[in-house]
Amino acid sequence: MVDIAVLPAFVAVILLFLIPPGPDMAFMIAVGLEGGRRIATTAILGIGTGMSVYATGAVVGIGQLADSYPLAFNAVKVIGAGYLLWLALGTIRNARRRTETHEAVVTGHPYVRGLLISLTNPKIILFYVAVLPQFMGEAQIAGLQLALLGAVNVAMEFILYGAIGVLAGSFSARFQSSDKGTSVLSYIAGAVYLVLAGIAIADVAGGGIIS
Repeated sequence: MVDIAVLPAFVAVILLFLIPPGPDMAFMIAVGLEGGRRIATTAILGIGTGMSVYATGAVVGIGQLADSYPLAFNAVKVIGAGYLLWLALGTIRNARRRTETHEAVVTGHPYVRGLLISLTNPKIILFYVAVLPQFMGEAQIAGLQLALLGAVNVAMEFILYGAIGVLAGSFSARFQSSDKGTSVLSYIAGAVYLVLAGIAIADVAGGGIIS
């Protein structure tokens, strides 16, 4: 009913997509530095949920929807850029608050943040629309094959980016005893969000797709 022979090649393609730094990876690094391992673990659950939404969409025909409404990509990118900018400003503000009050503050709920970062990343849409259909193989039921491929992709991103976030969180944990150290890490996280927002805005202006 499904063709698992295509999985090795599919996994290789997934790694080509996931390894280059993108919004999800940068977000996990930033959230790990900002909040530590526990926050990073919660955030990757949000990203995994967003990925699952797109995987489900691929099964029910997201490709046809994207072809019919190409301008939706720009709308998604604008929303994503605005959210990243909001995260940047909030994180930098919290870094100052840490310095003044000696308390650790994280902007927003990490699960919701991860979910929104994932849902506003057009690269995910493109991956499911353009790549999944290339790995149908000899599957007899297209829906089941797409569901299998989507599940594999979600699992790989969850494991890879989750590990990156936890490693960043471990690095952050070494600085928790230092108010100055935690503030510096938060400023770094805020800078990452600002860069991502700038890339997203430039991408909308240039008419391209975030990669």
